[in-house]
Amino acid sequence: MSSFGFGTLTVALFALVCCSGSDEKAFEVHVRPEKLIVEPKESLKVNCSTTCNQPEVGGLETSLNKILLAEQAQWKHYLISNISHDTVLWCHFTCSGKQESMSSNVSVYQPPKQVFLTLQPTWVAVGKSFTIECRVPAVEPLDRLTLFLLRGNETLHSQTFGKAAPALQEATATFSSTAHREDGHHNFSCLAELNLTSRGGDVFQKHSAPKMLEIYEPVPDSQMVIIVLVVSVLLFLFVTSVLLCFIFSQHWRQRRTGTYGVRAAWRRLPQAFRP
Repeated sequence: MSSFGFGTLTVALFALVCCSGSDEKAFEVHVRPEKLIVEPKESLKVNCSTTCNQPEVGGLETSLNKILLAEQAQWKHYLISNISHDTVLWCHFTCSGKQESMSSNVSVYQPPKQVFLTLQPTWVAVGKSFTIECRVPAVEPLDRLTLFLLRGNETLHSQTFGKAAPALQEATATFSSTAHREDGHHNFSCLAELNLTSRGGDVFQKHSAPKMLEIYEPVPDSQMVIIVLVVSVLLFLFVTSVLLCFIFSQHWRQRRTGTYGVRAAWRRLPQAFRP
């Protein structure tokens, strides 16, 4: 066989292979929006579409309640209602006997609505320790929550929570610090931040009410001893002065009543006992 004939055969075989696969055109399936985030019991709308001109069948698979709102050959529009937990939606279409699908993640979130801050103790001496506690009830997903413990605008401590933490529980962050003189001039607060940007949502923030510490200077031991001595001396002088006043008053009274004491006693004596 000549080289010209071999080349012609190769081209013919290549064209046959290419043409045989052209009957099965590739198609795509899309779901909009790709990332869905809702609060508990809310509803959302989902659109399933395909690039196949004449799909044989198509739809949306989910364990949630769904209603078909509208449809045409290449798309279907659904309403998903009463969403109470994280789930996955599957859009699917079949074209020329081949099925393709696309998924969309649905995340349920509960933003921080209450943030409570506790300072213990609220009255503390310089150099002594105190504790800051922040509590945020009923928030999810916890793995997207961060609690910031603040002194003024300064972050003293931040805490995140792992995926293993159960949903809708109370999130707590605690931090212990040593009291300084300047702490009495700053507000302490807690910032709860739920960041849902990675799931197609927003950033939700909530501040606690600010609180302040009462800071006082501790009294040195030497000064305390002096204070105790001074108080003891003053107490001794007071008691002594009271006793002296009592003694002098009794002595003065006896001097005044000494001359008339016998006569007064004689008058008080009953008549029967007099001679």
